Amino acid sequence: MIRHALAVFFLLGLGTVFAGLLLGYSPDTELNLTARYYAENTANDLGAANIVTAIIVTYRGLDTLGEVTVLFLTAAIVALVLAQSRHQPGTPQRVLPPSGELLHTGSRLLVPLIVLFGVYVFVNGHLTPGGGFQGGAIVASSMLLLLLTDPLRRFGHRMIARVESLSGLFYVAIGVLGLVLAGGFLDNRILPLGDFGSLFSAGAIPIIYSLVGLKVGAEFSSMLVNLSETEKPQ
Repeated sequence: MIRHALAVFFLLGLGTVFAGLLLGYSPDTELNLTARYYAENTANDLGAANIVTAIIVTYRGLDTLGEVTVLFLTAAIVALVLAQSRHQPGTPQRVLPPSGELLHTGSRLLVPLIVLFGVYVFVNGHLTPGGGFQGGAIVASSMLLLLLTDPLRRFGHRMIARVESLSGLFYVAIGVLGLVLAGGFLDNRILPLGDFGSLFSAGAIPIIYSLVGLKVGAEFSSMLVNLSETEKPQ
């Protein structure tokens, strides 16, 4: 009874806080100094049609590096925690009912299209809504579809680890080149900006987002594979 009462009071307190924030909210009528600079100068400075992704990958490059690092640590922790739950090689696997011809046929058709769409999203992140994180998550969803089709299917960890490691290494290398050759970490002007609005534009942003997409896709895929390998034999 006391526990339920505490939960109710806690929810009422949260509701009061959020209600105060909502009632006291007043939208800004004009951009602040930083936002105005981004809005007025990003396209000219960086050559990217998608201003949001350009800001995330260049001006806020260190923040993006931190986000990728957090995702890597999450994948590593999941693998570490689930390592003890995996059954030993050679033990009989659990017999599951077949997933059906429709799911098998559909996965063979959709997996290549999903991967292609994910690559399109992170390669064109400087032109259209999207980017490395979104494209990487789409690529990893193809792995999820394969595991739904065959839950006991096993994937090699070595290839996933290599893609994750190499993409992270090159990502940091491009960031350091930005410090040496341009104006700061992950400065995309280490390469020519190209023609505004074309695929080969915005300097190194397409390469950076491709590396982020590969890294995010590999990390999500690693977590999915580790979770699938906790399936215990019957």
